[in-house]
Amino acid sequence: MSEQEFELEPRLENQTGPVLEPGENLIESFSGNLSTYVKEHVLLAALGSVLMSGVLMYTGNPHSWAGVVGAVAAIAVRGLYVAREQLGFTWHLTNRRLIGPGNRTILLTSIDKVNVIFTAAQVVTLSGEKYMLKYQADAKATQAAIVKVKGGDV
Repeated sequence: MSEQEFELEPRLENQTGPVLEPGENLIESFSGNLSTYVKEHVLLAALGSVLMSGVLMYTGNPHSWAGVVGAVAAIAVRGLYVAREQLGFTWHLTNRRLIGPGNRTILLTSIDKVNVIFTAAQVVTLSGEKYMLKYQADAKATQAAIVKVKGGDV
């Protein structure tokens, strides 16, 4: 298996626009939304702060405030580190397929269902593969667009 075939995560610098087949039309594109990304990370930092402070209090540590500082710092560093890539990934919906980062292709006929998980639309195929369209400004609208183009209840 070549290195190009075995790619765990797509890379932003490898992303190109979709190459459409004859008769295929681009209907909509979905990219991550910055304000949604920030809101989700603020929520993660808040939840992490409560959890870590609780753990420190439970273990008798007199410095439970460190849980807040540590959680906020960890989520902030992670958020800044991966923001460019996570927000730069774009999925393209055509009349035949959903084309994702790394030229991942999902034929509309192979989509079993589209779920909404917080700010992401999760596409589940008939074979059980799962793909996440992360940090959508309106994940339900993304879900509805895919279902509408697929043509039916998904």
